Amino acid sequence: MLAKGIGRLHCATACVGHNRSMTFTRTRLIWMAVVLIGMAVLLWSALRGQAVEVVVVTQGPMVQSVVTAGRIVMVARNDIAAQSSARIDAILVREGDQVQANQVLVRLRDDEAVANLAQSRAAVAEARARIRQIATVQEPVSAQQLKQAIAADAQAAQELTRSQDLVKKGFISQSRLDDAQRAALSSAAAVLAARAQAQGNQGGGAEAAVAQTRLEQAMAAEKAAATRLDQLSLRAPVAATVIARAADPGDMAQPGRSILTLVSGDETRIAASVDEKNLQYVKLGQAARATADAYPDRTLAATLTYIAPAVDAQRGTVDLKLRVNKSPDFLRPDMTVSVEIITAQEPKAVKLPTDAVRRDANGASFVLVNRDGRAQRLVVTTGLRGIGTTQIVKGLVAGDRVILPTASVEEGARVRERAEHTLPSGAQPAATAKP
Repeated sequence: MLAKGIGRLHCATACVGHNRSMTFTRTRLIWMAVVLIGMAVLLWSALRGQAVEVVVVTQGPMVQSVVTAGRIVMVARNDIAAQSSARIDAILVREGDQVQANQVLVRLRDDEAVANLAQSRAAVAEARARIRQIATVQEPVSAQQLKQAIAADAQAAQELTRSQDLVKKGFISQSRLDDAQRAALSSAAAVLAARAQAQGNQGGGAEAAVAQTRLEQAMAAEKAAATRLDQLSLRAPVAATVIARAADPGDMAQPGRSILTLVSGDETRIAASVDEKNLQYVKLGQAARATADAYPDRTLAATLTYIAPAVDAQRGTVDLKLRVNKSPDFLRPDMTVSVEIITAQEPKAVKLPTDAVRRDANGASFVLVNRDGRAQRLVVTTGLRGIGTTQIVKGLVAGDRVILPTASVEEGARVRERAEHTLPSGAQPAATAKP
């Protein structure tokens, strides 16, 4: 029995060893299978190539432009202000009113000016009456006085001659002759005085000239008073629109302080600015498209007419002015608009996304393309640049499949396409800038 027990123990020990050996062999086989499968997968992946995203190069029209924001500016902008201090009696218009040239917009207090004008007009009337008095009264009276003086002088001369004869004959004394001589001298002086008076009262004479000068002075004073009164009625210089009102009746108007602001529609401009890095693209005379933020579906045609000669150092921008070719009726002063300045156009541009263009250490542009499942490096020459789009002048043709740099791919590596991107056709703006 002891022998049978020993035999059974030996058999059990041998069975356990055999089971352990079989388990170890099975585990090893499983791990070897996993490793072989992994190696097969790696080999299959290597043969298949690295997954990459590609973009198909397209050809079509491309527009390079600079996009910015601006505001509508009316060229004819007028501030209505008083030329002297005065109280405002009435403002006859409101914001938004259309006014005509020479229309009275504001009336200032004019009591003193009206009185001064009346006084100056009375002075003019007095000066004219003085001229009429000289012509109708003084001139004929002085002429008659001259005739009387001439007659009296002739009589005095005759009396002197007679007295001289009588003195020689001894009929009268020397004193009578002296009296006759004095009378003759006096009458001669009276003739001279009467003649001078008559000449002065004639047309072109001294009295008439003085009267005419006084009339001219009075008329000048009247004109000054009328101008002063007219200045108290503020008028529209041209047909325009009232866009702002800064005072009310009863306020004191001050010289140079605006009461109303007017704009006319003779010419409309857009004031904008671009970042200085885009200065190389803009040139005078370039066409532009603008859209008002309030009317996004309505496009304005404009022309670039002014580029500031200096850069704003604080903002790093360059001021621009554009003329709106035909101003529509919906535009308002200071309205915000988006402006796209067309800087270049190419009807058949070969293009691809800008982020597909790579640069080497020297700054040269190149791309990686999928050539029969391998990444091939091609040096390219770029042209127009847009937002997210670049023109390829040399190195690619339409239909080439350019590898995007979303994964690290070396030249010559096997690749397989995971996704394909197509470039939308049409215009692409070059850059954006805020004024």
